[in-house]
Amino acid sequence: MFALYLIMPGYNLQISSENQFITDFALFPNPTDTLTFIPFLGSFPGRYGRFPKRVVADSGYGSEENYRFMDEAGIEGFVKYNRFHLEHRPRYKPDTFHPDSLYYNEEGDYYICPMGQRMSRTGTLQTRTEGGYISQSACYRAIRCKGCPLRCLCYKAKANQRTIRVNHRLNAYKRKACELLTSEEGIKERGRRCIEPEAVFGQMKSNMAYRRFRHMGKDKVAMDFAFEKDALFRWISCKNRA
Repeated sequence: MFALYLIMPGYNLQISSENQFITDFALFPNPTDTLTFIPFLGSFPGRYGRFPKRVVADSGYGSEENYRFMDEAGIEGFVKYNRFHLEHRPRYKPDTFHPDSLYYNEEGDYYICPMGQRMSRTGTLQTRTEGGYISQSACYRAIRCKGCPLRCLCYKAKANQRTIRVNHRLNAYKRKACELLTSEEGIKERGRRCIEPEAVFGQMKSNMAYRRFRHMGKDKVAMDFAFEKDALFRWISCKNRA
């Protein structure tokens, strides 16, 4: 079991836990969880000689860059994406006009709008994330939307041709993640995720009164937390023996 969590008293603290024991930790200056995922996992081969076989994390880590990293590293990723919980609500109804709801012909590489009009591919848009990762989205455009009775529901732009952008690679990763998360094993791992890191931080904050770092500077804060981690390990070991 592998889980990620954070507290931010000046640094973004990431930990991994196994049966509520901390297996690794790292501090980052950026508040965004997405950007901490790869550098944090990248430290595992140096410490354990390999990447973790399985990662369980919440939607804050579900990005194309992170999914691709896990796929290429051979890591089984039970990592949610930002719309996972919304899509699995009992009363959730997909938006008919959302690009994900439109029919896609993979062989011809085109979409069909709700009125049956073909939306052909017009090009590819590249975007760069804060971490430097380049993401590609395919652009599709309808032939003519002027006079369409569904236009006011379909899109709000003034142009007479609707254009959509679709990241096919990210969508493929999301489908794979959804399949894993909704499997019997995925449901079990999601249940464990709720109690793994929260219990670790609960022990430190409630039972050991460790609620903020006592030093300044990344190296000193890392030393501070390392001592606290070892103290927590000894406390839990003594409690289990008792």
